[in-house]
Parts: sequence; C-alpha cells; structure tokens
Amino acid sequence: MMKSVRPTWLLLALCALALFAPMLAARAAEPLLVLSYHDIRDDVAKKGDADAYAVSTQNFAAHLDWLAGHGYHPVSLSQVVEASRGGKPLPAKPVLLTFDDGLRSLYTHAFPLLRAYNYPALAAVITGWVDMPAGQEIDYGPRMFTRDDFVTWDQLREMQASGLVEIASHTNALHKGVQSNPQGNQTPAAITRIYDPAAGRYETEAAYRERVRSDLATSSDLIRRHLGQAPRAIVWPYAAYSSVSNDIAESLGMPVSFDLEGPSTPVTADLHGLARLLVMDNPTVTELAYEFRHDPEAEGIRALQIDLDAVYDPDPQQQARNLDLLIERVNRIGPSHVFLQAFADPDGDGAADALYFPNRFMPVRADLYNRVAWQLYTRAHVKVFAWLPVMAYKLPQQAPGMAIASREADGIPRLDFTRPDVRRTIAGIYEDLAVASYMEGLLFHDDAYLRDTELATLAPGNTEARTQALIDFTLELRNAAERWRPKLKTVRNMYARPVLEPQSQAWFAQRLDLFNRAYDHTALMAMPWMEGSRRPEKWLDELVAAVRKQDPQLSQTLFELQTVDWNTRKPIPGPRINALIRRLQAQGVRHLGWYPDDFIADLPRMPDARAGISARGFPYEER
Repeated sequence: MMKSVRPTWLLLALCALALFAPMLAARAAEPLLVLSYHDIRDDVAKKGDADAYAVSTQNFAAHLDWLAGHGYHPVSLSQVVEASRGGKPLPAKPVLLTFDDGLRSLYTHAFPLLRAYNYPALAAVITGWVDMPAGQEIDYGPRMFTRDDFVTWDQLREMQASGLVEIASHTNALHKGVQSNPQGNQTPAAITRIYDPAAGRYETEAAYRERVRSDLATSSDLIRRHLGQAPRAIVWPYAAYSSVSNDIAESLGMPVSFDLEGPSTPVTADLHGLARLLVMDNPTVTELAYEFRHDPEAEGIRALQIDLDAVYDPDPQQQARNLDLLIERVNRIGPSHVFLQAFADPDGDGAADALYFPNRFMPVRADLYNRVAWQLYTRAHVKVFAWLPVMAYKLPQQAPGMAIASREADGIPRLDFTRPDVRRTIAGIYEDLAVASYMEGLLFHDDAYLRDTELATLAPGNTEARTQALIDFTLELRNAAERWRPKLKTVRNMYARPVLEPQSQAWFAQRLDLFNRAYDHTALMAMPWMEGSRRPEKWLDELVAAVRKQDPQLSQTLFELQTVDWNTRKPIPGPRINALIRRLQAQGVRHLGWYPDDFIADLPRMPDARAGISARGFPYEER
C-alpha cells in the first residue's frame, strides 16, 4: 500500500512546486531599494538649506517610521551578499540604508535612531577625513569642515560592535575633483585621467590604475587596522566609477559597489553598481514616497542636437564666447537632453574628419568635447549624450584599405564594419571618447545604414540579418565605451522612409521594431522638408500612424524635427515648428527633439524654443 501512496504524494509535491515556483522566483527577484544619506542635523531648514544633502533629525526619524509602517524591511549588506550567492532570499520590500562621507552626525544623530528601530545600515567613510590632522580644513560645501565634523575610529568601532553598522570604503583621498582637460575643468578623481598643464599631457592608463589602486589599498588597510575587518564594499564618490575601477576594488576585497542611478536595483550574483536613491533637499515622508514611485525613465525627452563645430573657433577668445552663448541658451531653454557632436565635420559631408577628444586613431581638431559636455551638465543641468558616427570616418593615410567605396547616392566615405581591423579601430575611438569625456549616453549618427547594393557578402537578400549585423556592431561600440562609462543609454538616428515605406527597409537596412528592441530610444528623423514633402502636417500624421504599428504607446520613438529647410537654406519659423510639435503631442508623441539648434544666431528664437522644446512645466521658470 505504501508503494502506491508515495508516488501520489510526490506528484502532489511537484504540482505544488510548479504552482508556487513563479511566486518564489518573483520574491527572490524583488529589487533592493537603497537610500543614500549624508548629514543628519537638528537645525536643517525645511527647504533651501545651505547643505542640500542634509536631512533634519525629525524627518529622518519620520522616514524610518514610514518604512516600518509600510511593509519595508531594512536589511544588512550581509543579507544582500547572501541572497546574491543563492542563499536566503531577501524579505519582501527590502531596503538598505547607507550613509556617505562619515560625518559626525552618523554617530550622534543617525546611530541612536538606528538602534531604536533596530535597523542595519552601511556607513561609507573617507579614511583620509577620519585621520584628518588637527588644524586641517576641507571645503565641504556650506562651510569649511574640520576633523571634529567627522566620526572617529572609536565611534566607528562602537557602531560596528553593535552589529547594526557595517563600514565601507568611500576611498582614502579620491573624494575630490582633478583637472580633466587643458581648460581646467575639475571632474571626479576616481575616473579621470589627470591632465598635467605643465607637461601638456594626460595621465597614462598605467599611472591612473596605480593611483586608484594605491588609494583603495590605503583605505582598506586603515579600516582593517582600526576596526579589525577590511571593507567588502566601495561607495564611489559622486557615483563616478568604471568597470576598471570596480575590478581594482574587487581585487582588494571589495566586490560590492554602489552608484546613484536610481532608487532600486535587482540583486544578482554581480553586486557592482548597485543603484541608490540620493536623499536630498530634506524631504518629508510624502516627498520621499513620491521618489520611490517616480520613474524618471517614464518622463518625456526634450532634446537639442548640437553641432560642436559651431562652438569651435581657432581664436580661443571667440571659442569661449561661443561656449558661453551655448550654455546660456541651453540653460534658458531647459531641455532634458543635449546630443553633442564629438567629431569634427567642417565640410558638412556627414563624415568625421577629426575628433574633439584625445584618441589613438585620428587628428584632434581641439580637445573640446569634455569641456563643453561638463559645462552643459554642471551649468545647464542637462543630460549629455555623445554623438558619433558609426562608420563614416576619414582615417589618416597610414590606415590604407580601410575605407570602402563612397556611396553613389551620398558620397560619404564610410568604412567596412565587417572587417576586424575596422571594428577594432572604431571601437577604440568609442573607448577613447569614454576615457576622456563625460557622457550619459550615446547617439549613433545617421551614417549607420546599408544600401541593398552594399556589402553584398553580408547576408545578401536578408534585410533583417543585415540590419541586425549593423545593430550588433553599434552595441559592440557601446560595450567598448562602457568599460570606462557604465550604464550608458543608447539612441540611434533613423530615417523616416523605412517606417513610411516598409519596402525601403532593404534599401537602408533599418527597421524600427529592431531598433526599439536594441536601443533605449530611436531618434526618428521626422523631417518633412528634407523628405521633399509639400504637406508637412499630413506627412507627420502619416509618420505617427506608421510608428504606432511598431511602438503603440510611442514610448521609445523620439521624433526629431528639422529647424532649417536645407533645400532653401532658410530657417523654418519658430511658430511653425511649435505648431508641428503641438500637433505631434496631440497624437500622443512623448519624446521630441530638433536639429540644428543655432545658438549663435538664436534660432529658433528663444521664446519659441522655450515654448517648443523645454522640459520644464509652464511658465518655463529660469534656472
């Protein structure tokens, strides 16, 4: 009898496992919410405090109370590591509390509340500030800080001994900016190849690696010596890191790293670059809860595509004036993104004659991209995407045979990307851009297409295979750049004709469905005058309808309008452009941009530009 029952119970158990496995998997995959705090003080102003990163003790206590009352489960780094290794899964709605910089309030204000709630936390300390000599000061923003503003080793030992607080490295002396270009911009020390103005050259990769390794080793050794346990996590200052810096940290026993790329992140075997929500402006619990729910990726993009050729001038003073005009205009318009040209195309044929960043392969017209990109980010508060060709490069003569024949229709000398030497060279260009420059994403230039008569050996007659081959190459370029700039977003220009006339997909090797699957967004060239349409409004209506067949919610397609009629070389009036924008918005278009934006001549005019392409709410307040 037992022999007949046992299979029945086994069958029931297997059925139960099949029933509950999806729920167990969903729970195991629940993202980890990580909060990043800095200073906790009693005297923080409700709004507009001099230190935007300070949170009042009252609001911090309210945050902890709200988490407890809304089903969140604070977890320790040990729990996160165990879950990542296939051990006990994290509880529902897990949250990790982190504190950066090692300010004294961590011990005097945050720690008592952590003990009261029995909440674990991770404290990232800058060891050079813990060991700051008497009399030394650092500029911490709202005022100069001394050693009395930071925790002591004794206080760190007490917090660690409680079992609630684990100590992580925030580096020893990399929480600062270093010179990143000849113009003197300061960018985060952990990812920057330092520019030496006296020698007129950049730090080598070997010297950079040794500088970062030496700093992290010092930080780890100090923590181990004073606390008896080396750190296993690195919290990168300014969330600036790369796969190279992460590899260095991991080789020193720190396989866990954090950035500031959003509130939550999945817990996998790879714990590099865990996202965190930066808690700033002293939020109430209502404001903090909004940040939990708010998804920046769901917001509409408003993008200006900018020619760096218009900023460049052989006269340094005129170039500086051009840059000021650009920054002022972008700041006043208030777009969300700028697609910034990183290559020089003085003859306007669409191919790169030179580059605007130091690199191993092509002439440098001027070491300009990084300066302009960093100024746009820090002064105009926009996300900057680097705009580069995919194949259209005029390589120096010492690289014979790399260029394929010019296209009979456009004459652009593009390279044969199926050749290994070409792939390595262009990937090297993208990697050098990432080494030298700030960017948050890449815009792949409109040279990335293949006519049906080109590269006949590449999947002849198979449009999808040819399209996918070119997509795969662009993703190789992204991967090369991500070695130094992780988590890059991608946008790819696309002509409108393959959307409106599907039979022309073979002519361009472009398909919107494949593009939207591969990239974060597709910048569709919604340019009726360029396409020779005599009825721009009707042409755009048809384009929106065609896009909806591939992107029903219009969630990934960016409609990029033209501001100049290149056939007549006359600017399109701003009111006309804005009427087209309103027409597109009425049909549900969420992401918009235009090209060119003439910041020198103020075209489109500022009132029209702000009304048409600003990402701010009415009435487009000045920053």
